[in-house]
Amino acid sequence: MSATHRILIVEDSPTMRQLLVFALKRLKGAEMVEAQDGMDGLRKVSSDHFDLALIDINMPVMDGLKLIRLIRGEDNLKEMPIVVITTEGAKEDRERALALGANEYLTKPIQSNRVLQVVRNLLKLE
Repeated sequence: MSATHRILIVEDSPTMRQLLVFALKRLKGAEMVEAQDGMDGLRKVSSDHFDLALIDINMPVMDGLKLIRLIRGEDNLKEMPIVVITTEGAKEDRERALALGANEYLTKPIQSNRVLQVVRNLLKLE
C-alpha cells in the first residue's frame, strides 16, 4: 500500500524532526520525509511530490522564509499547504510568514495534538 499523504519536514534540529515524525505517525497512511535545512528541503520539494510541508524558520544555509518564497514561486507548488513551526513568536514574524504564503504558523514548544489537528485540517482529513 502506498502512502496516501507525503509530508516534508524541513527542520535543522534532529530532535525536533523526530518529535514531528513521531506526532505525525498517528496519521494513517502518511509518509514523512525529512530535510535538515532549507536547501535540502528545496531539493526534495523540487524533485518529488509532497501534500504538505512543515518548515522551521531559523535554519542554516537557507532559512524557512526564503524556502517558502521559493516554493510559492513554483506553479506546481503554489497549492501545497505549508505549516511554519518556529521559536519566533513575534507578531511581525507570523505576519511575514503568512504573507509569504504559509497556511499556518505554530510556535515552539509544539504540542503534537495541535500539529496533528493543523495537518488534518490542511489535508482535509476530518
